[in-house]
Amino acid sequence: MSVCGAARCRGAVRSILQQNRAVCSHTSGSAVEGIREKLQAFSGGSVELQKQRDSGVALLTLNNPARMNAFSGSMMLELEQRVRELETWTEGKAVIVQGAAGTFCSGSDLNAVRAIANPHDGMKMCEFMQNTLTRLLRLVFLKKSRSEPSRHQGLPLISVALVEGRALGGGAELTTACDFRLMTSDGVIQFVHKHMGLVPGWGGAARLVRIVGSQNALKLLSGAKKVDPDFGKQMGLVDEVLHCSSGEGNALAHAEQWLSPFIKGPAPVIQAVKRVVVSGRELPLAEALQTERSVFGTVWGGPANLKALALKPKHK
Repeated sequence: MSVCGAARCRGAVRSILQQNRAVCSHTSGSAVEGIREKLQAFSGGSVELQKQRDSGVALLTLNNPARMNAFSGSMMLELEQRVRELETWTEGKAVIVQGAAGTFCSGSDLNAVRAIANPHDGMKMCEFMQNTLTRLLRLVFLKKSRSEPSRHQGLPLISVALVEGRALGGGAELTTACDFRLMTSDGVIQFVHKHMGLVPGWGGAARLVRIVGSQNALKLLSGAKKVDPDFGKQMGLVDEVLHCSSGEGNALAHAEQWLSPFIKGPAPVIQAVKRVVVSGRELPLAEALQTERSVFGTVWGGPANLKALALKPKHK
């Protein structure tokens, strides 16, 4: 093939790929919107949000204890709404994700899963939950002008998964959408997808690889291994084991105590820290550096910065 012919071929391939990406992008948006009505038909349980204005910590609680806090369709919709509420909470510093009645989450409600078991609806539900959990993990990072780099939408708060009891399947995936994972002494995280003839679809596999590495992720997914507190801490999936058991009623107090050193200070500073960390993790270096400069500019000369400078003694 001549050089000109090869160039034309490469140009044609690029054109086809661009067209495919455009079609997928359009289909993707309509697909997510199309699943809402079907999810709403499968009600049960709730996702509750409490904002503690004094501490700046929000509590996000999965409440469906009759089904081990499994996600019904309506709960999936409520989770998205609660994340949206947190995205606009300017006084917030952190969010703790927990389950009611001493259990974290057992994944998806099987009644809803069976009803949307066809591949088309399954893909739409998968994309909807991927988008919601990505927003939970990320930060408010919206493009404000043409000169700024592309930015992501999400949550500017430090997030903690408080795992009491079992976190199974989609519940295990939910833990990976938080910055930290705390576990009671009898807690269990298990990616049981293989036993259902599935793989993670809510982004849990991709996030798991980033947390524990590809080899450990392969072991957990292919073996559907139970992760107890010691094993979880050994491989880096669990950040802290709390000295209490599930259902005792004091796990939340232990979690708040563990979290307190990381959220000490004004909310704008804590949110800025989250922004620069996420941009460093997810953006190319040049964009991450530009973002860091931009975020630095929002706190430089701000109230917290000026107060700290006033309190510091002069160098001798």
